[in-house]
Amino acid sequence: MEKLCDLEYARAGDRALRLDLYLPEGVDGLLPVLVWVHGGAWRQGSKDHARALRLLPRGYAVVSVDYRLSQEAIFPAQIHDCKAAVRWVRAHADDYGLDPDRIGAWGGSAGGHLVALLGTSAGVAELEGDLGSAEHSSAVQAVCDWYGPSDLLRMNDVPGQMDHDAPDSPESQLVGAPIQSRPDLVAFANPITYVTAETPPFLIMHGTADATVIPNQSEFLHATLVAAGVPSSLIMLGGLGHGFPGEHGRWGEIYGYVGTFFDSVLKGV
Repeated sequence: MEKLCDLEYARAGDRALRLDLYLPEGVDGLLPVLVWVHGGAWRQGSKDHARALRLLPRGYAVVSVDYRLSQEAIFPAQIHDCKAAVRWVRAHADDYGLDPDRIGAWGGSAGGHLVALLGTSAGVAELEGDLGSAEHSSAVQAVCDWYGPSDLLRMNDVPGQMDHDAPDSPESQLVGAPIQSRPDLVAFANPITYVTAETPPFLIMHGTADATVIPNQSEFLHATLVAAGVPSSLIMLGGLGHGFPGEHGRWGEIYGYVGTFFDSVLKGV
C-alpha cells in the first residue's frame, strides 16, 4: 500500500482542506475509488483511521476526507467540501491511476448523511459550491450509507440517547438554528429532498439497537429511493448499536456486504 498524506484538495478562504490517498499494490488498470467521509456529529472526527481501508485488498483506492466541522462553518459547507474532494479525484485521476468513472462514497453517521447527499444531489447548484476543481463533476456512482441521518425533524420519533431537537444538538448546530424552528434549512440538508430516478445505487446499513441515530432515518431514505426506482438495499443488523460495536464479532459479515455491493456496482462482479 502507498499512502499520500495531507494532500490539499481545495481552499475555503485561508483554510486548506486536505485528504489522504491510499493506493493498493499489484492492481492492473485504473483503480476504482472509494471516498470515505468520517462521522462525529458534524462537529468532531478526522480523516484518520478510515474504515474503507478494509477494502484496499479488493483493489480499491481509498480517499479519506477532512471537511469543515459545524463550529467552523454551518451547512452547506460540509457538503461543499465533500463535493470538492470528489472533483479533486477526477482532476487528479491521471496522476494516480484512478478511474474517474468509478467513484463510490462511503461514510458512517454524519459521514453517512454526507455521502447520501453526494449520491442524491449531483448537479444541485446550491450544494455544489465553487471550491476546488469546479470544472469537474462531483457525481458518484455508488453510495454506502452507514447509520446516517436523513430527515432531521424525525430523529426524536423514538426516544434515544439525546434530544435532537435541542438548540445545541448536533443537528441544530449543523444548520445554525434549532431544527424544529427552521424546517426549510432541514429540508435543504436532507438527502431525501434530492432523490430522483438518476440517483446511483445505495447500500444502507443500520443497527436495530441504534439509540443515537434511530433506524427510521435509514428506513425513510431507503423507501424514497425505492419509490423513485433507484436500486437500494437496506440491511438492518439485529442488536447492533451506533457504530456497529466490534465486540459483536460481526465485522467480517458487515464488510462482506459492503465489498459485495461495491464490487457489483463499480466492477460489475
